[in-house]
Amino acid sequence: MTRRRNIRFSRGFTLIELMLAIMILGLVLAMLASSFNVVAHGKVQAENRLDMDHEGRSILWMIGNEITGAVQTPIVASRVLLIGQGHMSNGKPLDSLTISTLDLSHSPSLDGFGAERLVSYSTVINPQNRQFSMLMRGEQSALLTALTTGNPIPIAGNLISLHFRYFDGANWQESWDSSSLPPGRQLPGAVSIDLTIADDQGRQLGFSTQVTLPMAYLQW
Repeated sequence: MTRRRNIRFSRGFTLIELMLAIMILGLVLAMLASSFNVVAHGKVQAENRLDMDHEGRSILWMIGNEITGAVQTPIVASRVLLIGQGHMSNGKPLDSLTISTLDLSHSPSLDGFGAERLVSYSTVINPQNRQFSMLMRGEQSALLTALTTGNPIPIAGNLISLHFRYFDGANWQESWDSSSLPPGRQLPGAVSIDLTIADDQGRQLGFSTQVTLPMAYLQW
């Protein structure tokens, strides 16, 4: 007499259950991928903003140092020169500046002052991206007689605006020409600088500072 074995078969997953599980897993993975993408995008944006902040502050530091060293020495003969011209392009200020400076930011001597230099800042349209301008810097020895600044080199290619204002002791002026002023009054007491740059996507970041010109007060 044979015995009957009670065999119990375990119930597996149905096709619908598998599909639901795969769907839920897909939703979870999609949410994770979206979160990772947001984090990565935010990281890139933060790094770009930090790079822009460093670039803008470096430009202001360089221009500010050279304006601070503007030459006006009543004892030793020197070339007093500060010419700032206002210019508008597409509703944005793109000013230029030429200055004779005891250069504090490039190749200083042991006492912290370099030789007198003639430095100019100007702008041109960026040929690779015409919505931006290029900030150009030219330089030559101020001991030369010709008022040229050699071949300007670009120091920024993402310029939106550059605006200088000049304090005459009572009011802020939009332009300055030292050659039209009497000796001892040829330099402004302070210069205001407003700078705006942008990244490749057009996001803009503005910078502002004011610098005083110590030599402006030697004969005031």
